[in-house]
Amino acid sequence: MGMQGTLYIIAAPSGGGKSSLVKALLESTPNLQVSVSYTTRPMRPREQQGVDYHFVDQARFDTLRDSGVFLEHAEVFGHCYGTSRAWVTERLLQGIDIILEIDWQGKRQIAQSFPEAVSIFVLPPSRAVLEQRLRARGQDDDEVIARRMQAATNEISHWNEFDYLVLNDDFQTAVADMQAIFRARRLRREPQGARLRRLLAELLVY
Repeated sequence: MGMQGTLYIIAAPSGGGKSSLVKALLESTPNLQVSVSYTTRPMRPREQQGVDYHFVDQARFDTLRDSGVFLEHAEVFGHCYGTSRAWVTERLLQGIDIILEIDWQGKRQIAQSFPEAVSIFVLPPSRAVLEQRLRARGQDDDEVIARRMQAATNEISHWNEFDYLVLNDDFQTAVADMQAIFRARRLRREPQGARLRRLLAELLVY
């Protein structure tokens, strides 16, 4: 049985607003879920186990990685992240669209197993705004923010590997742009034909 759902990859530099956009998409788009990644980084305030991430130690992560559990995995700022292959595949087969919040490294790995995955890169309106957003979090000191800004330059340099670019300047406009991508993808002939199979059969009766 072929995949029924669509796999979406959404990437952005740290502070680009990716998480807020994904939250808005989940609230406004039916039949859509976000994959919960495994990570070795510490849990932050207000985060929940199994909701924001599956928090594991390095030994557990290494075991899962070496066992082929991950569809993709990467190391970011000294912490490891991975996506469950079984979870993603099961839901795609159920006809559920899935979002992966990963970086360009993960996107390259995903392309090997799911070349049909749709990729979206979110851009900040400027470097100044990006740094302002990072500082507004109140979680990192100057040294960490400087590292994140340097990493952002590297992340953004891979923009041309993605299918779509969304500018996150005005938040509501960015959400509407994301929704337009999802809506257009769902109106393609193949998925729409499957959903409207009975109607098409009825309309084609002479």
